[in-house]
Amino acid sequence: MGQGSSKSSSSSDDSTNGDGSNSKSCTSRRERIKKKLSLHRHLHRHGDPKKNGYRSQHPKLSSLEDFAGIALVTIVSAEMRFKDKWLACISIGEQTFRTEISQQTMRPQWNSEKKFLLERNGPHVAKVTVFETNRLSKNHLIGYCEVDLFDFLSRDSDSGIEVKLLDPSPPNGEVGNIYLSCSIEDPTETEKSFARRILSIVDYNGDGQLSFNEFSELINVFGNQHAEKKKAELFNAADENGDGVVSIDELATLLAVQQEKEPLINNCPVCGEFLEVSDKLNSMIHMSLCFDEGTGNQIMTGGFLTDKQASYGWMFKLSEWAHVSSYDAGLNSGSNASHIVVFDRKKKRLVEEIIDGKIVLSMRAIYQSKVGLGIMDKGAKELLQSISERQGKKMNSPESAKDIPAFLKIFKDQINMDEVKYPLPHFKTFNEFFIRELKPGARPVAYAGRDDVAVCAADCRLMAFNTVEESQRFWIKGKKFSLSGLLGNTHGSDTFNGGTLVIFRLAPQDYHRFHFPVSGKIEHIVNIPGCLYTVNPIAVNSKYCNVFTENKRAVSIISTADFGKVAFVAIGATMVGSIEFTKKKGDYVQKGDEFGYFLFGGSTVICVFEKNSIAIDEDLLAYSARSIETLVSVGMQLGMSVRKRTELLLPDINNIRMF
Repeated sequence: MGQGSSKSSSSSDDSTNGDGSNSKSCTSRRERIKKKLSLHRHLHRHGDPKKNGYRSQHPKLSSLEDFAGIALVTIVSAEMRFKDKWLACISIGEQTFRTEISQQTMRPQWNSEKKFLLERNGPHVAKVTVFETNRLSKNHLIGYCEVDLFDFLSRDSDSGIEVKLLDPSPPNGEVGNIYLSCSIEDPTETEKSFARRILSIVDYNGDGQLSFNEFSELINVFGNQHAEKKKAELFNAADENGDGVVSIDELATLLAVQQEKEPLINNCPVCGEFLEVSDKLNSMIHMSLCFDEGTGNQIMTGGFLTDKQASYGWMFKLSEWAHVSSYDAGLNSGSNASHIVVFDRKKKRLVEEIIDGKIVLSMRAIYQSKVGLGIMDKGAKELLQSISERQGKKMNSPESAKDIPAFLKIFKDQINMDEVKYPLPHFKTFNEFFIRELKPGARPVAYAGRDDVAVCAADCRLMAFNTVEESQRFWIKGKKFSLSGLLGNTHGSDTFNGGTLVIFRLAPQDYHRFHFPVSGKIEHIVNIPGCLYTVNPIAVNSKYCNVFTENKRAVSIISTADFGKVAFVAIGATMVGSIEFTKKKGDYVQKGDEFGYFLFGGSTVICVFEKNSIAIDEDLLAYSARSIETLVSVGMQLGMSVRKRTELLLPDINNIRMF
C-alpha cells in the first residue's frame, strides 16, 4: 500500500542514539512545521481587522444551508491596448484583494489567486478592476468587469473564462480582455481539501504517503491532548494492510470526518484564532480559507476595503503611515477618515464615495472643532445662506448646462444615463439635470401591492435605528439632537417618542427626487427655517454640530393604516436652498409615489416611525450598528409593519402610475 521511501524515512526516525539527538530532531521538525504554517499568516490581512470594520478574520455562515461552496479565483492575465505596469483587484462583499504589479507590457501576467466563501444569499458577484500604475499619488482605473461566481457552480472544475474589460466612463467601450479561472469546492470537498493540504506539509518526499511518525508530528503541533489520543486510532483505521504507511487521500477523508464529529483542531494552525468547537462548519471553512497555499500561484494581498484603496500608490501609503489621513469603515469613520466607505446593498460589497480632498479638509476644519463652529456663529451661517442662494441662481442659468459633462465625468461610474427619462440635450440648465426624472420602471417598488411593507424613500446612503438613543450611540454625535428638536412644533410630534429613525443621505451624484416610503394621507407639511450646514457624515458625526435640528427643513406627517403616523423630514443643506414638493396636504399617496425633489447639493430625508410600528430589515440595522451606511435605491424594501392594521379609507389607486 505504501512506498518504500516514506517507510524507510520513518524507520530512521524511530532510532535513537541515546544522547537525545532524536529528541532534538523531533523538536527541530516540529519547529519547521510550525514555521511552514506561519508562512501563510502574512498573506491574509493588511492591518488590524477591527480597524477595518471587520469582526472576524473570515466571514461566518449562520447555517449549513447557506453554504454554496468555496471559490478559488485566479486572475491569470490580461490583454490591454497600451503598454504600462498593471495591477488588478477583485472585490466581493467586504473583501478586496490585489495582485502584484506587472512588468511594463500590454499583456500582463499575474497568475494570482484568492479563496472566497460563497453563501447562497450572500455576495457572489465579483468586481474585477485593472489599474495602470505609472503615477505617483494614485493609480488610474482603466477597465473593469463583473463576474457572477455562481455561474461556476454548474461548470467543470477549474473553468477558465475570457471577459471583456469596460471603460468606467460612458459609453463604457471595451478597453481590453482579462482571463480568469475559478473552481468551486462543495462542503464535503472543502473539508477533505483542507485536510489533504495540511497533511501534505509533513509529506517530506512528496510521494503522497505518510508514516505514523510524520502524521504524529503534525498532530503534536496542534497542541491538543484529545488529538494526541486519537492520532493512533485514526492512522490505524487508514492503514488497512498494516504496513505503517497510508495515502494522504485516505487519511484526509478520516481526518475530515473526525473534525466534523469531534474536532481535533481547536485553534487555527495558520493564524492562531480560537475556533468554536460547536461551530464545526465555520471552523473548517476558516481553516480552509486561512491555509491559502492553493496551487502555488501568487496569493493576492488582502485586507483592503475597496479597489480604490487597494490601488493607491506610495504617496497614499506614506500619508497613512504618517497618520495624515485614515481610510476606514465603521464607527466615526465619516468624521475621521479621508474617504467615506459605504456598503452597496444591491451589489453586496463596500464602495467608496467620491469626495474632493480639499472639501474634506475644509469641512473638517469647520465642523470638527469649536473654533470652526465659533466662526459659523459669527456670521458664517449667513454666508452659507448667501453662497447657496447665489449658487442656486447660477445652476438655474443657461450657462450652467456646460458643467453637466464635467459632472458626469467625475461620477462616471455612479450615474447611469440609460435610466434617465430624457437624453442629455434635453437639459437646458444644470438644475434641470440635477432634478432629472427616471424612466418608468427604473426603480421597482418592493411588494407594490402590500402596504404593510415600507420601502426606501431615496437613492441614498441609509442609516436605521430602532431608537434615537441608538442613533446617538452609533451615528449622530450632536449633543443637542432630539426628536422634538427635529420635528419642531409640528402637530402630533409627541406621537413619535421612542420611535424608529431612518436617515436617507443623498450625495450630489444621486437621483435627487424623493418618494413616499408608505401609503397613506398627508396630514401636514410644516416648513421650519434654519441653517444650511452640510449633511456629510463629517458634520453629522461631529459633537460640536447639530445638523438635523438646526438646518432648514420641511416636516410632513403621513397617516397610514399599517404604520400609524410617519414623520417625513426633508432637510436642506449647503447649496440646497430649495426643497420642492409635488404633493400637497390632504393628498392620498401610494408608497413609491414621488413626493418632491431637492435642487443642487447634498441633502437628507429622515423618516420617523411610531414606537413598535415597524421591523426594519436586519441587514440595514446590522450595518448601522457598525456605523456603516448602506447604499440603497428608491423602492427597495425597508421594513414591515408589526402592528395590527387599522381602518383608513383610501381612494381607488389601481390606476395610479407608480413612476
